[in-house]
Amino acid sequence: MMKYTWSIAMVLVFFCASSYAQDFQGKATYLSKTQVNMDFGNRKIPEDRKKEILERMKRANEKTYELNFNQTESIYKEEEQLEQPGGREGGRGPRFGAFSNSGGDLYKNIKEERYLVKNDLFGKIFLIDDTLEKLDWKLGSETKQIGNYTAFKATALKTIKRPNMRAIFRRPNDGKEGDKKDEGEKNEEFVEKEVEIVAWYTPEIPVNQGPSSYWGLPGLILAVSDDITTIVCSQITLNPSEKVTIKAPTKGKKVTQEEYDEISKKKMKEMRENFRNRRGGGRNGRS
Repeated sequence: MMKYTWSIAMVLVFFCASSYAQDFQGKATYLSKTQVNMDFGNRKIPEDRKKEILERMKRANEKTYELNFNQTESIYKEEEQLEQPGGREGGRGPRFGAFSNSGGDLYKNIKEERYLVKNDLFGKIFLIDDTLEKLDWKLGSETKQIGNYTAFKATALKTIKRPNMRAIFRRPNDGKEGDKKDEGEKNEEFVEKEVEIVAWYTPEIPVNQGPSSYWGLPGLILAVSDDITTIVCSQITLNPSEKVTIKAPTKGKKVTQEEYDEISKKKMKEMRENFRNRRGGGRNGRS
């Protein structure tokens, strides 16, 4: 009789745990900061103008995101912000937000190992539908406290592709004559490099979700960084009274990541040529 009672109790515990896991959900707020490294080349730009450009880039690269998640799905979206004081809505100058890697609302389905992201590329909406990248995470024993949670360190290598700002804004005659060392990189719209990713996850929140495109660790990722971007969780709410709604984006022209990258590359090349033509036209007009 005791064995029978114990078996029933274990079944009930397992059933309750499974039900909890299915219903488990939460919200996490992340602060993302990207280092600004603008190469002005040999152009003669007033110092106050350089400062203004760098400040605008800094604002464009400091953002707040919200991650809504459950055991299998998540949606990562940027929180809307009002125009910063001193911002020049519709003013001249490059729109730095158009070059960010953050994109639109990012949906991840861990069970299906698939992601969807809606991106606005110069006024046209695209829906990227592709397979989640699996990183070869190396789990370490180092820990640190992030908020109320103990986080463990994990590292992985990742190839990152970024817009090449030097190519976009470089004048045709920038650089010294005969200096061909990095000419190929200067003319590429995107630059790829392998970087080390450092993540901090907590097993106290048993989901293998995380901010941006990161996932695959035995606990929610609370902080992650590459060579220029750091993302840190600032607030977590587990099982909120108001149920979290996670909906995959559906609008936009459906493309794979590779197809979208090719379209982006073409658009960036067009922008570079237009920028250079305008600069060249301005010089001819003054002569």
